[in-house]
Amino acid sequence: MRDLSRILAVLVSLFVTSALLAQTYEYPFQNPELSDDERIDNLLSLMTLEEKIATFSGLGVPRLGVADPGSSEAIHGLVRGGATDLENFVRVSQIDRTRDYTQQQTAPLVHSTAFPQGYGLGETWDKEILRMVGEVMAVEARYHSWKTGRNCLVLWAPNADLARDPRWGRTEESFGEDPFLVARLAVEEIKGMQGDDPKYWQTATVMKHFLANSNEDGRTYTSSDFDEALFRDYYSYGFWKGVVDGGSRSLMTAYNKYNGIPCSTDDFIQEILIEEWGMDGQILNDGSALTLLVTAHKWAADKKEAVAISVNAGITRILDRFADEMLAAVQEGLLSEEIVDRNTRFNIRTMLRLGLMDSSDANPYKDMGFGDVAPWETEDHKAKARLAAQKSVVLLKNDGGLLPLDKKEVKKIAVLGNRAEEVLKDWYGALPTYEVSVLDGLKKAVEGTDVEIRFQKWDSDGQAQELARWADVPIVCVGNHPTTSPDWQWDKIQAPWGDGNVAGDGREAVDRRSLELETEDLIKVVWQANPNTVVALISSFPYAIDWTQENVPAIVHMTQCSQELGNALADVVFGDYNPAGRTTQTWVKDILDLPNMLDYDIRNGRTYMYFQGEPLYPFGHGLSYTSFEYSGLKLRRAGESVKVSFDLENVGARDGEEVVQVYVKAPGDDALMRLRGFDRIAVPAGKKVKVEMDIPFDDLRLWNMDAHAFILNQGTYDFNIGASSADIRLNDSVKL
Repeated sequence: MRDLSRILAVLVSLFVTSALLAQTYEYPFQNPELSDDERIDNLLSLMTLEEKIATFSGLGVPRLGVADPGSSEAIHGLVRGGATDLENFVRVSQIDRTRDYTQQQTAPLVHSTAFPQGYGLGETWDKEILRMVGEVMAVEARYHSWKTGRNCLVLWAPNADLARDPRWGRTEESFGEDPFLVARLAVEEIKGMQGDDPKYWQTATVMKHFLANSNEDGRTYTSSDFDEALFRDYYSYGFWKGVVDGGSRSLMTAYNKYNGIPCSTDDFIQEILIEEWGMDGQILNDGSALTLLVTAHKWAADKKEAVAISVNAGITRILDRFADEMLAAVQEGLLSEEIVDRNTRFNIRTMLRLGLMDSSDANPYKDMGFGDVAPWETEDHKAKARLAAQKSVVLLKNDGGLLPLDKKEVKKIAVLGNRAEEVLKDWYGALPTYEVSVLDGLKKAVEGTDVEIRFQKWDSDGQAQELARWADVPIVCVGNHPTTSPDWQWDKIQAPWGDGNVAGDGREAVDRRSLELETEDLIKVVWQANPNTVVALISSFPYAIDWTQENVPAIVHMTQCSQELGNALADVVFGDYNPAGRTTQTWVKDILDLPNMLDYDIRNGRTYMYFQGEPLYPFGHGLSYTSFEYSGLKLRRAGESVKVSFDLENVGARDGEEVVQVYVKAPGDDALMRLRGFDRIAVPAGKKVKVEMDIPFDDLRLWNMDAHAFILNQGTYDFNIGASSADIRLNDSVKL
């Protein structure tokens, strides 16, 4: 019997082997049994120069059966097409983008799941949430690709830029001001988007914008200037970790210069990104960046020279019209075909990892078993959108325990303000199939009760005050508009660039001129009529709301764009969800607390690491409906890491989550301290848990400009553990 089993096993093996040998491919690059380099070499050898150039615009090789990978924005939800506010919009055909903008097509309305803006996702301080968001966007991208036959598999996310200044117009896209936090969250989102298959990617990620892109005014020509230490320890840190820890292999360069050199032409592309970090995917310049090398930076005489400079530097994808100029650059000797081949390999490798070179079913993401129901229509994705929004809520203040509201005691609620009636969208967000406004969410939450809700947008003829006096609790919903104007207009495919009409608002191409909340006067009027006022600040960035903080008893913060915004806020207001979000920036009290906008040396008073004043809200701040106590800190060296352990006890009456934060002051470090560990931990009411965290030496190293390397400084390391950068509960030191 045993011999028979062996014979059968041999026969099966021979059958499988013969089947594999019998399988033939038209081209060797289609054979998944070959190495990646062999497949890339073969495809490259079959391509014409024009086909190689076409990959620089994100195209595949249709003649050889390699489909276009396609691309999409995906900062906080898949954006399949561009403008989210229009039911129909004019968009340039992907094929025609290599040549001219004269041939256009109308794209249909496209939906996907809408999460909080990147700033709000950062405020979750939750690595699992970021991975979940990445997975949702990737699944929906695969669904769109499968359903429409038009791929969108290269996703322009996450944003690894640092929100070093609250005036930056694109603060909404960033996870925050701290490189360690941004890096950890970016890594998880990347893993969620790319998947866990060892060979194939679910989608490819493109981190943006490298490097030091955090001013909008003058971004096309200004220079972000700082030394090598800040390059390594701060500005490039999130990108570096996204590559080496997250597995991302692509990024988009920024418009600005770095120390006088345009980022899309800098030697760091080849020397650091490719050779040191091992990037071998697409390296993009941003839209119009090629033209700006000529017009704004004065770096090239014409677009032909700009193409040659960029491609020689390592750029593999260009978002301008460029094909004719690139061909001419090769023909005239400004750009060698060898360099074109070198960069084309990066584009092909992305196609390979997306499974676009395979005719087989080896790619697990090729057929994901999609049915008739779109993923964003499923209860699963709706629930995940709600969870992400809940996790993003930051309780900034709650004097006297005004929140949560008890529906048995609070019978009359006044909802006021211009952010109560709608969920606003931005240029880089998804278009959901439904949206729940604050007003809708609150009304839904009190259905079946005797709680009455009334709404007043503005204080017309004292109506807001009258309504506030009527209410047991007024809730004032105010904040920015993410496009800076409610009446902005789309000009065909163009985003609405130009000045904003509200000084405190910002967006792409527009920095904020003020930190003041334009509608804070409404808060004052309502509070004067009823001191039991709750403020729901729904904004893409911090405000200097000094008066509100001093006077109003309860303040919560959320960002724009989540389709579940209203439900999540209602969950928190009525105590169905205990908030645990945390600030990811230092909220200053006054614009005078900030250095010059173009001063990129953060040592001059930026971020919690160097800010010497008293903030309005410190980095890492956020309250809960329960209380936590820390005790029993122990530090010990174990191999190449420091083991941190302590007890965390929920001493309140509600289950809750605490975001524990580990800050370290290293010997020889000029920063006040640096975040080196964090975790969002659920603790039932009355229970105590043991928190154990591993802080690797690699996370404690700082860049040494003499050695040009990350060095673990010798000496005493002070460990500070607490609920924010200003709320330290435990501290101890260890010598390394």
